[in-house]
Amino acid sequence: MKFKNKLITLVVAFLAAISFALPLQVNAANTDMVDTSNHNGLMTYDNYYDMLVHYGVKAVVQKVSEGTNYVDPTAKYNLASAKQAGLYLNGYHFARYTTVEGARAEARFAVAAAQSAGLPIGAVLATDVEASEQANNSYAANTANNKAFMEVVQAAGYRSTIYTMGSWVGTKMSVDRGWIADYPYNTSRDRYTSHHAWQFRSDQQFAGSYGNFDVSQLYDDFFTSNQTPSPSVPVTPTPSQPAKSNVASDNDYAQAGVFKPSTTVNIRTGAGTGYASVGSYVPGESVIYDHVYIRGTYVWARYLSYSGWYHYVALGVNGGESYGSRSSNVQTYTHTYYTVRSGDSFWSIANKYEISMYTLAANNGKSIYSLIYPGESLYIR
Repeated sequence: MKFKNKLITLVVAFLAAISFALPLQVNAANTDMVDTSNHNGLMTYDNYYDMLVHYGVKAVVQKVSEGTNYVDPTAKYNLASAKQAGLYLNGYHFARYTTVEGARAEARFAVAAAQSAGLPIGAVLATDVEASEQANNSYAANTANNKAFMEVVQAAGYRSTIYTMGSWVGTKMSVDRGWIADYPYNTSRDRYTSHHAWQFRSDQQFAGSYGNFDVSQLYDDFFTSNQTPSPSVPVTPTPSQPAKSNVASDNDYAQAGVFKPSTTVNIRTGAGTGYASVGSYVPGESVIYDHVYIRGTYVWARYLSYSGWYHYVALGVNGGESYGSRSSNVQTYTHTYYTVRSGDSFWSIANKYEISMYTLAANNGKSIYSLIYPGESLYIR
C-alpha cells in the first residue's frame, strides 16, 4: 500500500540533497515483511524466493480488496507464489468505511475476497485505514468502525489489526497494537516497538523485481503465526504418466532459436515437469531461447527472463509430438516481441521502442485501457 499523504517540502528536498554527502545506513531495519498489490503486478516464485534468500523477507501481506466492490486481481496468484517460495501469508483490505455498518459490510466483503484468493484461515487480514474517508471522520467514529471491522474478520477465523500512518495513531483513532507506517527511518526508529510491525520505507527495491515496495520490520510473531511455511523445492521430475516417445536420452545443446507454441505451455524453473510452474506461453506468443535440453520424455528450451533467472518451456515430446514451431537461428526472426514485466504499461513499453502506445495496443488487438500481465508477449513491430 502507498502512503497517500507524503508532504513534499523544501526541508525534505534539502535533506534529500545533503543525504548524498552522508554515509548510507545499511540494513538500518529488518526487511521482515513486504507488501504487494496490483501496483506491483503479478509476483512469481522467483521474485519471492529471491526476497527470502537474499533480503531476509519472511512474510508477505497482499492486498485482497478495497471498499465493497474491488477485489485485487493479483491476490490469488501472488499468494500462491509467496506460499510456493516459503513465506508467511497475510492480507489487507483498503478501508473506505465511515460507519459501523459500513465497516461490517466491508469486512464481510474482505473475508470473501481473502478466502477466494487462498489466504489461509488463521492468517492476518488487516484493515488499512488511511483514506480521506477516515481523515474526515471523528476519532470516536474511526475507533468504533475499526473495532467493528476486526470483529467480523476475527469471527470468520482470521486475525486482524490496524494499518495506519504514525501521525494518525492517537489522533484519528485508537490503535492498541497495530502495523504503523512512518518514514524516514532516522526520525521514526524505535518509536513503534510496542506495536506488531513498523513499515519504515515505501521505496525498497529488490533485484529481479520491478518497481518500489513497502517493507516492514516485525516486532513479534503476529504476522508469522498459525502457519508452517513449506517451500516447494524443485526436484528432478518423474512424470507419473509420461507422454509416448520413441526416443530416450539425456543431452543438451548450445542452440539458439525462436519457439512459437501451438498450445499452452508452462514456464518452469527447471527442465522438467517436476519443477515449479511460474507462468505460461500461449499460441500467438513466442520466446527466444539460448539452449536446448533433452531430458528423457521431453525436449526443453531455456531462456533468460527479465528477473535474471533462467526459465524453461517444453518444445515437445522427445521423438514425438511437437508443441509448436521453432527456428534454429534467431537472426532470421524479423519481428520484435516484448515480454511484459511487473509495472509495465502500454506507455512505458511504447516509449522504450519509440512507437505510439495506440499503435502498440492496436498491434495486439487491445486498447490502451486493456490490462496487460507479466509474462504476456506483445508484438512490437
